[in-house]
Amino acid sequence: MLALLHTSPVHVPLFDSLRDEAHPGLELRHHVDAGLLGRARQEGPEAVAGAVRAVLRRAVAEGARAVVCTCSTIGGVAEAAAAEVGVRVLRVDRPMAADAVAAGPRVVVLAALESTLAPTTALIEEEARRAGRSVEVRVRLVDGAWPRSEAGDTVGYLRLVAEAADAVTGADVIVLAQASMAPAREATRTAVPVLASPAPGLAAGAAAAGTG
Repeated sequence: MLALLHTSPVHVPLFDSLRDEAHPGLELRHHVDAGLLGRARQEGPEAVAGAVRAVLRRAVAEGARAVVCTCSTIGGVAEAAAAEVGVRVLRVDRPMAADAVAAGPRVVVLAALESTLAPTTALIEEEARRAGRSVEVRVRLVDGAWPRSEAGDTVGYLRLVAEAADAVTGADVIVLAQASMAPAREATRTAVPVLASPAPGLAAGAAAAGTG
């Protein structure tokens, strides 16, 4: 069984759909705690480290063989707790970051939440060092997108993300920093590759759980 730690309930149907398409038979168990993101935005990701460990321990106690954290803001905190909980803990955006580094040195990160920009940039730079490559990471906050998401206007949220991607110039690859942004890829018109985290992140989680 693969457990997923979410900070928004919108991720549940997204990952269930991906499972049905690419990993039929994979058992998923969703743990949703929106309060983790709110506190991390206000106080920093380390402020929720204890609460994240508690969720991970509960997931392991329920039989999880691996855990994927789908929130980019707290993904690093979740990964760091792996040794304490005894199973692999993966941040959903790590495979995407590795793919971005492989795509070219000019990486543009789009995010709807400011708290996601620094962790995503650091992750891409970490993967670049691992690969022995140089990257130039530029970041852009998609103005007005997150309030749309919070208001339940998913169509408007994704439209703003797609428009922001189409406006990017001088890039080898565009990274959508948050899992909730993934459906916007279908609406983009840019010739620049646009990467999203859910599909490769779930594949990595399935492999870690021994079912990939």
